[in-house]
This record gives sequence, C-alpha cells and structure tokens, in this order.
Amino acid sequence: MRNVKKRDTRMYIIEKAIPMFAAGGYSGVSMRHISQAVGTSAAALYHHFPDKQKLYFDAMSHAFTDKAEGITEALEGSGTPSQRLERFVDSFTELMGEDPDFRALLQRELLEGDKTRLKLVAEQVFSRPFQAMTALAEELAPDCDAHMLAISMAGLVLFHFETAPVRRFLPGGRSEHNDPKNIARHVTKLLLKALGGS
Repeated sequence: MRNVKKRDTRMYIIEKAIPMFAAGGYSGVSMRHISQAVGTSAAALYHHFPDKQKLYFDAMSHAFTDKAEGITEALEGSGTPSQRLERFVDSFTELMGEDPDFRALLQRELLEGDKTRLKLVAEQVFSRPFQAMTALAEELAPDCDAHMLAISMAGLVLFHFETAPVRRFLPGGRSEHNDPKNIARHVTKLLLKALGGS
C-alpha cells in the first residue's frame, strides 16, 4: 500500500510541475515553487526526486511519452503512405491544439537549447516516433532526404501554432485558421501536393 501511495504522490508532483515548467521553463521554476504548489516541503520533494533536473525530465517524459505513442501508432498503422501521412498530421495537429502545456514545454526546450536535456528528450522520448516518421518519409519520397522531410512534416504543423499570436494581425488572418482540423487539412494537402500525391 505504501508503494501505491508513493507512486500516487510522485505522479501528483509531476502533474503539478508540468504546467509550471511550461509557463516558467526550467530556469524559472524552483523546487521551492513546486513544493508550495504541491503543498509539501522541499525536503519531501527530494524524497521523490533527487534534484530538479530529474523532476523536470520526469515531467517532460510524462507529458511527451503518451503523445509520442499516439503519433507512432498513427504512423505505423495500416494504409497507404498517403493515408498514414494524413493520420499523422491529424493526430499531431490535434495534440498540438489540445495540449498547450505540451506545446509550451517543447518550444521552451527548443529555445533554451540545453544540450543535456535536449539529448535526453530526443533519445528517450522522440526517437521511436521520429524513426517512424523517417520511415514514412522514405516511402513517400525515396529521392528526398528522409530526415529533413520528417522534420518538415512536423515543422509545418508546429509553425502554425507558434505563429498563431501574430497571424491574426496579418492581412487575411481569420479565426478559423487556428482550428486544428483546418490546419491539418491544409498541411496534408500541401504535403501531398508537394510529394506528388493526390
């Protein structure tokens, strides 16, 4: 029973820490801030996590892992390469639209550029979905660099969300441009056309 309680407490801490790290980044959140949000002492936090970096990585891993699994399933399922591309874009766009904490954590990691954390996230969280993306990219366009095409597939989706705050002020900007379904349709159509699909 104590192990279940310890696991529940640990998960509670992680779930409280995710939006805090999303809002403040690694440097902007202290163990003291997290202990206050959780309602415990900093010493109690260190009982579950040896240091802030471990808590941060566990929070990142928890925030990303289930999403990475969903993306991998969309990429590796049955269907033609074009159908799998459409499923990937739909699921990735839906994920980005539904989870602003995930989006903020990802953007913060890319902006902060801490090599140790980026390497851990790349190897332990994104490696499998990225391998599935590059495999699909090779099927879709054998004459292209699969790594660069996989990055472009994800980048097209991410950029729509990253630029949303300013896009509404640009000529022609409309609220429906922020709808994940519209973004997914647009990106899928653009990619398929560029790759010679329907």
